[in-house]
Amino acid sequence: MSSDTVIQVGSLGKRYRIRHRQEGGMRYKALRDVLADAGKSVLSRPWSLARRLWSAVRGPVVSGPVVGGPSCEDFWALKDVSFEVNQGDVVGIIGRNGAGKSTLLKILSRITEPTEGRVRIKGRVASLLEVGTGFHPELTGRENIFLNGAILGMHRTEIRQKFDEIVAFAEVEKFLDTPVKRYSSGMYIRLAFAVAAHLEPEILIVDEVLAVGDAEFQKKCLGKMQEVSTGGRTVLFVSHNMAAIETLCSSAFVLNRGNLLFQGEVRKSLAFYQSLQTDAFTVVSERTDRTGSGAARCVDVLLLDANGQSQNIIKSGDAFAVVFEVKSKGTINRVLPGLNITNALGQRVATFWGGFTDSEVTLEPGRNRLLLRVNRLDLLPGDYTLSALLGLDGETIDVVEDVLQMSVVAPAKWSPARFPTLDHGPLFTEFEWSKYD
Repeated sequence: MSSDTVIQVGSLGKRYRIRHRQEGGMRYKALRDVLADAGKSVLSRPWSLARRLWSAVRGPVVSGPVVGGPSCEDFWALKDVSFEVNQGDVVGIIGRNGAGKSTLLKILSRITEPTEGRVRIKGRVASLLEVGTGFHPELTGRENIFLNGAILGMHRTEIRQKFDEIVAFAEVEKFLDTPVKRYSSGMYIRLAFAVAAHLEPEILIVDEVLAVGDAEFQKKCLGKMQEVSTGGRTVLFVSHNMAAIETLCSSAFVLNRGNLLFQGEVRKSLAFYQSLQTDAFTVVSERTDRTGSGAARCVDVLLLDANGQSQNIIKSGDAFAVVFEVKSKGTINRVLPGLNITNALGQRVATFWGGFTDSEVTLEPGRNRLLLRVNRLDLLPGDYTLSALLGLDGETIDVVEDVLQMSVVAPAKWSPARFPTLDHGPLFTEFEWSKYD
């Protein structure tokens, strides 16, 4: 470990044991079940003693496997991960949900023990991983500030010097002597970030938890993280906001299914991550959870970006296209195809139905290809789900929900510090404010 290295990770792995209950197997035991079993145990105690004596005389009985019992499998959240981080580096950690990002940060924060490998850290670490991490719910905001400072190894005098600055940043003066269990999630995060950023840790670890805050608070946090990084301290930052990663970080790691696939300069890492997003094509011919007459069926769906490339990451404001492969039993005239877009909350945010624009098509027997082209995708960044439909006036031919996932990302000209949240609604389009004379 060189003098500049503050984090050294070698062959790191984290394994979890997942239990599956097979049909007819063990079920959850409620309190009444425990009490009933205890009563049975008392009543059967004499007979139990007799059975044990008989087993000792007869010898052990070997039985076969229990049918319907629980089964287990090993799941590796991280596997053979190795890297080094130097002092003053600002590193982004990116990957899809379930890639292992949060598990890695929990290990680095000494919250979770690794299954294998080693981690060496030089310096004081402050972590902001999820709502509630590091705070005692029964203590007040004031008491938790001093508690967190003590955990970081700071003297009470040092904490007092930073106390007013922390409270001002968090904007919780009125509730400072209220137990934090009564805080809203936004108040909790404001105070937690203020404590983590102002108590001068050598290493600051921040997960996607900042998404809980409002846009103004996100701006303050990103500004504070830039200030921390320029002061020579090390920052590890997990986010799905690619614009924020590109602006704030100098390098990035790309995780996928527990493996570290790429590490390097941030733009190259982002390009590599986008190249992994190949789920722009899906086969839906075997889907049985569909509705409609079945006279024709959508069998394949393909998503294309503005350049006509197969891609499920689309920039807000760009064009995109969707290709339906449709198999028809016969000739069907005046078919109205459609595409629905649903956000992560399950809310319908856009519908491109042929009936809106009289975009009727004729399906021939066999396979047909239908193209939908949208000139501008005016949606805010986030994860969306696409659904396919075919119909006639007054008749549904085929509807298949959730056929494809699409990620909308912010264009480079957006300010990541003012990155909008779901509170602002789903729509974004070009606009300009100016003084009206």
